[in-house]
Amino acid sequence: MNITLTVLEIVAPVFLLAALGFTWVKLGFEYRIQFVTQLAMSIGVPCLIFVSLMQAEITPEALSALSFASIATYAAITIGMWLFVWIARLDRRTYLAPMTFGNTGNLGLPLAFFAFGQSGLNFAIVVFALMAIWSFTYGIWLVAGQGAFQKVFREPLVWATVLGGLFLWQGWETPTFVTNTLSLVGQIGIPLMLITLGVAVARLTPHGFGLALVLSLFKVVACAGVAWVIGAQFDLEPAAFGVLVLQAATPVAVTSYLLAEKYGADSENVAGLVVVSTLVSVGALPLILSTLL
Repeated sequence: MNITLTVLEIVAPVFLLAALGFTWVKLGFEYRIQFVTQLAMSIGVPCLIFVSLMQAEITPEALSALSFASIATYAAITIGMWLFVWIARLDRRTYLAPMTFGNTGNLGLPLAFFAFGQSGLNFAIVVFALMAIWSFTYGIWLVAGQGAFQKVFREPLVWATVLGGLFLWQGWETPTFVTNTLSLVGQIGIPLMLITLGVAVARLTPHGFGLALVLSLFKVVACAGVAWVIGAQFDLEPAAFGVLVLQAATPVAVTSYLLAEKYGADSENVAGLVVVSTLVSVGALPLILSTLL
């Protein structure tokens, strides 16, 4: 009973904020998703990442272990999902990116924070940053047929990660008034991402629920399983291990739908994956979390 209550206390704020965004749109209120997303991803989240890394109490050994474990995990997921899509004879441009990448920002960061505290958020930021770089390059190539390596260097969250890591490594700190300002701005990141997730799901027009359900269940089991096995091999500390598994198990991100629509893939089927995998995560993530606590 105690573990059930603990898990509920962790996941309830996450899904309630997403439900707030969903309800807001269904009631007919205006929500400028492009503006809010740009605000969160260009200012809020980078500030959150920088301050969290700068003030993180992570040993270099723990940081290195999680970084290598994350790289190994996403390499294995990339290869595994490529084989799965090929064997299942699914359209690569439509299904491979959504099956490979998860919603490590909107869902992964707040879940890690509520489950494992500030140290969990610090670890989750590392996984999120590495996956984001892979998504900006390989992920866009899958859908568009061309790379976007230069885009990585234009992303504020990438520079926030690099600078935060540098400050952590050197033991530097910004002046107190700067740190307080950046912390205050960073606090808008997680709530905005969760509310925007609900708004985006409410506005999608899904298609192919049957296939989407099968793929969503396979994705969460396969990705969580790969992260669990690889994380155990790197002897990660409990919080880092839990964060790696949670991040890998997150559902399909809304950005997968936006890329499919932009580059002419089957965006309706991707929309179905986003909606169904998010609904599946309502049950799957608490179950996974209960095994990690």
